[in-house]
Amino acid sequence: MNLEVEFLKTLPRFFNVLDGLIADYGVYLYLVLVWLALAVVAWIISGGLRKRVKGNAATAVPIVIIVTGPPKQPEPPFIDIEAEQTWSDDGESTN
Repeated sequence: MNLEVEFLKTLPRFFNVLDGLIADYGVYLYLVLVWLALAVVAWIISGGLRKRVKGNAATAVPIVIIVTGPPKQPEPPFIDIEAEQTWSDDGESTN
């Protein structure tokens, strides 16, 4: 219990030092932390968190096969053949 009380008494001193560092060097600390974060993200993306395999690890190469059907044949053109109509004298049409 005594150790916890001593630790809590030192916290204000720690925060005062931290506030002074941020006030004096805040911009530089920010820049360093941003560049470190970018480096950590690049390390994670490149496989830094993957479990290391001892020995000879087999490399798997994915093979993608794209199967397509035969090309679609265009539909034949629609030819509209109109029959020549002749009109008779009584107004009826005949073909």
